[in-house]
Amino acid sequence: MEKTAVKITVISENTVGAPTGLVGEWGLAMLVDSGGKKILFDTGERGKLLNNAAALGVKLEEVDALVMSHGHYDHTGGLRAFLRTRGRLPVYAHPDLFALHYGALPREHYIGVPFCREELASLGAEFIFLREPEEIAPGLWVSGEVPRKTDFEVGDSRLFCLENGSKKTDPFHDDMSLYCLTPEGLVIILGCAHAGVVNIVEHARQVTGEKRVYGVIGGTHLGPVPAAQREATINYLKELGLTFLAANHCTGLPVIAQLAAIFGPRFHFAPAGASFSLPLKEE
Repeated sequence: MEKTAVKITVISENTVGAPTGLVGEWGLAMLVDSGGKKILFDTGERGKLLNNAAALGVKLEEVDALVMSHGHYDHTGGLRAFLRTRGRLPVYAHPDLFALHYGALPREHYIGVPFCREELASLGAEFIFLREPEEIAPGLWVSGEVPRKTDFEVGDSRLFCLENGSKKTDPFHDDMSLYCLTPEGLVIILGCAHAGVVNIVEHARQVTGEKRVYGVIGGTHLGPVPAAQREATINYLKELGLTFLAANHCTGLPVIAQLAAIFGPRFHFAPAGASFSLPLKEE
C-alpha cells in the first residue's frame, strides 16, 4: 500500500488567518493534494471558496474529484458555485447525503444540502455513493460509513433528522472522513466528525492497517458535545502521540484554545488560508 506526503490547504473556514483578500464563512472546504491527485473535501457554506481559491492561487478547475463529508449546508452550500466553475467530475458521498438533516436551535430548521440532487447532476456532479471504504488516490482513502463502537461518543443532541415524517436523533450515517497514508503514519482529515473522533481514528487504523497516527485536521465537533465526551476524546488524543493537530470549524474557539494549550507546538491553527505539507519538515 503506497505511502505519500500530503498537502492540505484550508480554502473556507469560519475564520481568516491572513489579510490576503480571503473571506470567512461558517463552514469548511479543504484541498487535499496527495499522490498526484487533487481532492476537494467539502465546499463551505455559500460559495466563498471561489474567491478564496483565487486569492490563494488555487485552480479549482484542476480538482480531480470532490468528496463530501456529510450533508450539512455549511459543507455543501458551495456545491453549485464550485460545479459551475469546475464542470463534470466524480463526487464521492454516502448514500444518505441528501437525508433530511435538521437543527433544533434557535428553532427547528432544515440544515441539510440546499440543492436537489438533480440540479447538481445537471451541473456536472457524477455522484459515486459508497458505504464501504475506497482508495480514491494512491494512499488516500474515503472512510465510507464509520462504525460506532465507543460508548461515550453520543453526539450532538440538538441535531435530528426526519424519516417517514417522524423526528429521530440524527444517526449521521453519511459522516465520512479522509485517511491519508504518509511515511510517518496516518493523517486523518475530518469534516465535522459526527461519527465521533475516536470511532473515526480507530476505523482509519482498521481500514489502512496503519496503527501510527501522525496527525488530525478538521472539524472535531467537540464544542457542542457533552463534557464527558469531550474529556474522554481529548484524553484519547493525548494518548495517540500525535505530531500534528489542527482542529477548526465546529470544534469551537474555547475547545481550540484548550487543545492549543494541551498540545503546545504540535497544535496548529487552521483558518482559511492555512496550508500544511505533511509530514512536517524538521526545521
